[in-house]
Amino acid sequence: MPNLDEKYMKMCFELAKRGKNNVTPNPMVGCVVLDKNGKLVSKGYHKKYGKNHAERDALLKLKNNEAEGGTLYVNLEPCSHYGKTPPCVDLVIKHKPKRVVIGMKDVNPKVDGISKLKAAGIQVDFILEKEAEFLNRRFIKNMTMKLPYVVLKTATTMDGKISTQTGSSKWITSEKSRELVYKMRKDFDCILTSSNTVIADNPLMNQTKWICALDKNLRTDKNSRIYSNPNTYVASIQNTPLKDDRLDLKAVLQELFNKGIYSVFVECGGTLAGALLKEGLIDEVYQFIAPKILNDNSGISCFNGDNITEINDAKELNIYEVKYLNPDILIKAKLNSF
Repeated sequence: MPNLDEKYMKMCFELAKRGKNNVTPNPMVGCVVLDKNGKLVSKGYHKKYGKNHAERDALLKLKNNEAEGGTLYVNLEPCSHYGKTPPCVDLVIKHKPKRVVIGMKDVNPKVDGISKLKAAGIQVDFILEKEAEFLNRRFIKNMTMKLPYVVLKTATTMDGKISTQTGSSKWITSEKSRELVYKMRKDFDCILTSSNTVIADNPLMNQTKWICALDKNLRTDKNSRIYSNPNTYVASIQNTPLKDDRLDLKAVLQELFNKGIYSVFVECGGTLAGALLKEGLIDEVYQFIAPKILNDNSGISCFNGDNITEINDAKELNIYEVKYLNPDILIKAKLNSF
């Protein structure tokens, strides 16, 4: 019954989200178990990295193996290898469900839980694959590209300006929007910014474990507020290769990934934002738009990194959320970067 399958898979998604920010670098996973009569008998989710995966969390709550002959829903293919915990697929098979419904196949090449389930005579079906992939988009990029997931935040006027030609920018958006940005930062491992931003604004940016400052020629003052964070990493000509006489941005992201940084929140000016966009290194854009119009082409644009003559060459994004913050709006959009 497709409607029931969707219902319980969506329940898996909501359970999975409870592990947000606690399971990285693992994916977020939820699990729902029905008995042979279709009654919901157990739920579980992956709560913390190194702890029980969702299937194990749900199945170990059962006292009389109510899963036998029933259906198990999980938004990610059950693991089949030893890591911090034993293979989930073995425990699933041991409980003898008739059917397992999966959201998406695991992109980890070590995992082949589907084959083991089928070999055990268990029916395997998929549902809501795109939604499952969207839920774990950070994990997919980390695993397949060995790079952190990159979200760029910008705050603009309605005509796309982040400051006047003199650099005046405080404040374009409302206090409500700025408070939301502080909360957003906590969803990421690292904030990445530029030396220009550090010099112009002297931000604190203390909501994440890591800060990365791109400072090719070490222009920033060591008394700048970002350096109060002991985990501030400065990318410069001393530790980063150059590309077209600029810091190689992909090399910076690779170094961050090597440090165990799996998600990056970019807050910067138009030059760095434009360079990241041009090189295809941004996965999403969070754009706050204030009900203001600068009406001056000399104002600073939020993206300034390319020389486009054909509108068909513009970057296309998929908007997946629009939020009214009164008076501002927030647009969240994803690039088809992987």
